[in-house]
Amino acid sequence: MTDEQLERAINRIRAKRGFWLHFGIYLLVNALLVLVWALTDTGYFWPGWVIFGWGIGVVAHGLSVFLGERPISEERIQREIGGGR
Repeated sequence: MTDEQLERAINRIRAKRGFWLHFGIYLLVNALLVLVWALTDTGYFWPGWVIFGWGIGVVAHGLSVFLGERPISEERIQREIGGGR
């Protein structure tokens, strides 16, 4: 394993850990917001705005971590150099 491969692997592990931390905080904070809503008036479900908005960010983060870094093949580089044919 080269130093570059090792560094990329470590960066992927850190990215995955960062995502899972983000996801855990998302769940915890939103559970607390739902609890506050439930203990107060239980009228309009205002935590839904936070769950939805922040959820978009969590999904985008997950996509970037788990689908974002694909190795670039030599074939793809040659196609790009050749004008995309």
